[in-house]
Amino acid sequence: MQHRSSRFLVLLASLAAADAAVAHEQVGVPGGLASGFLHPLTGLDHLVAMVAVGLWGAQLGAPAIWILPITFPLVMALGGVLGVLGVPVPIPEVVIALSALVLGAAVAARLRLPFAAAAVVVSVFAIFHGHAHGTELPTAANPLAYGIGFVVATGLLHLCGIAIGTLSRSTAGSKLIQGLGAVIAALGGYFLIISLGHAS
Repeated sequence: MQHRSSRFLVLLASLAAADAAVAHEQVGVPGGLASGFLHPLTGLDHLVAMVAVGLWGAQLGAPAIWILPITFPLVMALGGVLGVLGVPVPIPEVVIALSALVLGAAVAARLRLPFAAAAVVVSVFAIFHGHAHGTELPTAANPLAYGIGFVVATGLLHLCGIAIGTLSRSTAGSKLIQGLGAVIAALGGYFLIISLGHAS
């Protein structure tokens, strides 16, 4: 199982480093779908936060293990619509960075929030992630296809987090997941410092 989790992490790192330029040059439905699918995979701040949602859900157990990863993409789609329409949200990059910090810290600390409170936390961050995707919609892309692409990619990242999070059932696996949460939180802190610098 640990070997599988390592393979997941290598895959995620490879996807994060991928060049999405080709997808952004395509037009219509194919270009929109490809651009939307690749967008969450090529931004490390988005990627780690989405994996953290799956990890946290796995730690919390049923029903959070499934409801949180369903809630995030659905609410994120709403945020995407706001972004496409040009409706502003305050300091989006700061909140996105904060999401990685908070969600990673929740995993690292094995934070046991009530299910409803955890869903609210995830939903707030999802709005900002979706807004960022919506505002970065390529001009040639089909908006609906783009939205479907980034929602599907987000769901797959959540599933990766859930799959890795199943390691938490053992003592050693639980420590590994907490360590991964700490890494995500540290990355979130790094992104937060950068985003605050840009915002000032």
